Amino acid sequence: MSEPATTPTTEPTPVPGSVPGSATPRHQIRAAHTASTVTVYQAYAPHLGVPAARDGRFPPAWKRERMTWIKPSFLWMMYRCGWGTKADQETVLAVEISREGFDLALAGACLSHYVPGVHADREAWKAALAGSPARVQWDPERDLHLNALPHRSLQLGLSGPASRAYADEWTVSIRDVTPLAREIHGLVRAGDADAARALLPAETPYPAGPLPHLGA
Repeated sequence: MSEPATTPTTEPTPVPGSVPGSATPRHQIRAAHTASTVTVYQAYAPHLGVPAARDGRFPPAWKRERMTWIKPSFLWMMYRCGWGTKADQETVLAVEISREGFDLALAGACLSHYVPGVHADREAWKAALAGSPARVQWDPERDLHLNALPHRSLQLGLSGPASRAYADEWTVSIRDVTPLAREIHGLVRAGDADAARALLPAETPYPAGPLPHLGA
């Protein structure tokens, strides 16, 4: 019996700074975005998340003086909140914010840890971190099963004036996507990866331009 015919595969064309064997850069912002907005995700306890989604803005109980972390990756948020099952993360929010605010935060952000080649030295990094209301972490992106991928996903931490602006100026809309998270999780658990993948938010490379101060 002859072997079944195979279709030749074409390896993706690498791009500078990409993961070997992939066209995806190691550090790249991917998000659902429009000409004027970008969607980020957070998860909260119901007493914060429910009124935020209902009113389309964060309630007074949302602590504006604390650092808050926003994530453009839906699947990284699912990894962080366990598909909305972890304590105090049961309400998953899709927060649509202005690109103007997001870009402003990126421009003034500092990496949360020292990286040789990005910072002149450790003291320069400490000075930049102390003077910045925003910081960035690049964490492994996740697949449908929440396994780590070779490329990274952005986490953007906002504090002080950036946190207040996020809550009260940049936010355009807030949606409760907990039902979507549960539906996708149910399909993954049932082994229907194609149906689960079809429900994922469409996240494409965000046109932030080169971000050398963030290692991207």
